[in-house]
Amino acid sequence: MDIVKFSIPEIIFGRGAMKYAGLCAKRLGAEKPMVVSDPGLREAGWVSRLFDVLAAEGLEWCYFEDVVSNPRDTQVGHGALFYAEQKADVIIALGGGSPMDAAKGIAIVVGNGGSIHDYEGANRIHRPLPPMVFLPSTAGSGSDISQFAIITDTRRRLKMTIVSRTLVPNISIIDPMLLVTKPHHLVLAAAVDALAHAVESYVSVIASPFTELQSLKAIEIIAAHLPRAAQESSLDVLESLSIASTAAGMAFSNASLGADHALAHSLGGMFDVLHGEVHSVLLPAVMRFNLEHAMAKLAHIGKILTGKKWKSARTAALAGIEAMESLFLSLGMKHRLRDLVPDRDQLPTVCRMAAQDACLLTNPRPATWEDLLSICEEAW
Repeated sequence: MDIVKFSIPEIIFGRGAMKYAGLCAKRLGAEKPMVVSDPGLREAGWVSRLFDVLAAEGLEWCYFEDVVSNPRDTQVGHGALFYAEQKADVIIALGGGSPMDAAKGIAIVVGNGGSIHDYEGANRIHRPLPPMVFLPSTAGSGSDISQFAIITDTRRRLKMTIVSRTLVPNISIIDPMLLVTKPHHLVLAAAVDALAHAVESYVSVIASPFTELQSLKAIEIIAAHLPRAAQESSLDVLESLSIASTAAGMAFSNASLGADHALAHSLGGMFDVLHGEVHSVLLPAVMRFNLEHAMAKLAHIGKILTGKKWKSARTAALAGIEAMESLFLSLGMKHRLRDLVPDRDQLPTVCRMAAQDACLLTNPRPATWEDLLSICEEAW
């Protein structure tokens, strides 16, 4: 076997784990941490809960919430200036993928200078970042685990993918209690995102035995609990989805992703669509596109999703894709690209941008922008 690496943060998992946030920040040298979150988390009461935790440890803090879904390059710039003005020392991110990716972008600029655009691509960050403690409020993005940051370039209207080992937070505190106040449709969209992470990392050309174990476990848990999540939002279900999201994050952080995420980033940058909704539309079509290049692995996924044995790998793989489509329909997720993209004539532009995305490098089947367009046409 080739030499592989497997990078993850220190993980603290469990109901009520938020209470350790102040202690963890102090352990990283915090005297005045900068908290990055969003208005939704503040209105739900979680930001004030975090402030209470920090105060109990005798910490001052500063607070930044200029963050929206699909965080912008401009917000990263504002956040880096705010960090410097406040003389902050540790970054604490509370929220879903948007606050966490914004926090990573802020940390990049704080530690390395320049503009966030200077770091687009892989391994372009050369100086250390401020210590980071992340508390995810969603079971899906995996940003609290991963080496990725996704930031929207507002001028080019695309999502920049930034990849570096330094983007793995020092500590991830995963408290399933945070999901209790999450709107139901966002819980489902996040779980679909985690499923896409698991599937694409499993078939990635740089998957390893370490990532494959995590990918398969995530698929298994999501297949068992996502239908239940559509009916109930019990803490047991939410905790299981948090475990699956964490496993999927470990996998894709180290094995990367594929064509589905390359297209999702491009669509999110151009049309500001909800990330999880893109996967319910495109992931089945991408799996069909990859079929001949990842038959055995897609067959394994098919056996998990259907709970059956099949006579051939092809039959199992196709049955799994069909089962996934049926699951997405039962959840009420969007299933046609026309529901997300207002103008079909924009698809070539979307696909040309997606062809430059770093995630496409690890797709099991090489793809040109024309190939991506055929995937989009199938999903239209």
